[in-house]
Amino acid sequence: MLKVEQLEVSYGDFQILWGPSLQVREKEIVCLLGPNGAGKSTILNSISGLVKPKNGAIHFTGERIDGMPPHKIVMKGLSHVLERRRVFPFLTVLENLKLGAYNPVAKPRRKEAMDWVFSLFPVLRDRSKQMANSLSGGEQQMLAIGRGLMSKPRLLLLDEPFLGLAPMMIKVILEMMQRINQESVAILFIEQNVQLALSVAHRGYLLESGRMVIEGPAQEILYHDEIRKVYLGV
Repeated sequence: MLKVEQLEVSYGDFQILWGPSLQVREKEIVCLLGPNGAGKSTILNSISGLVKPKNGAIHFTGERIDGMPPHKIVMKGLSHVLERRRVFPFLTVLENLKLGAYNPVAKPRRKEAMDWVFSLFPVLRDRSKQMANSLSGGEQQMLAIGRGLMSKPRLLLLDEPFLGLAPMMIKVILEMMQRINQESVAILFIEQNVQLALSVAHRGYLLESGRMVIEGPAQEILYHDEIRKVYLGV
């Protein structure tokens, strides 16, 4: 479904990515691991069109999308939920969700998408008239994911979906990711907690200093010598 090849990205004279490649298959959950500053968010931002790579290629469902504007990439069936929620604080929950289906492809299916989001996150239906800034951190994360789902994507990008959440809310979001995936939505997500990420992913990649150093099935990565030594302290 998604193929990223030899991606190179620079911010001014400072190069962030040095040729990493990755793939996401249909109906798959893939995690992108690595320390702060490794370039994980830059990969997702490049995929969704927020950053333009200087070299490499990105294909989605067989079509090349690097260099395509973000709103057209969304219309192709790819949705990106940014780090730290980024909800519209002074709009209601319902207004935030409606904005997720603003594009011409998603708008005719807005009611269907809304019913789907409310079935996944019933609390959003209960809070639909509240301002987004009145929600808890976990509820805002649900809203951000729900807004991303309003475009009925085939691939959902999640940038650190568990950041700053209480353990109970992390469990809820993990379960929701699995439910979303069961609805034939592939997921590519970023996480620093190796064990947490690999508990839900089918496959994983480890990025360090802009280069991909490890990739493979989740359980193989979990028991990789370098992962156990550096990230798990074993």
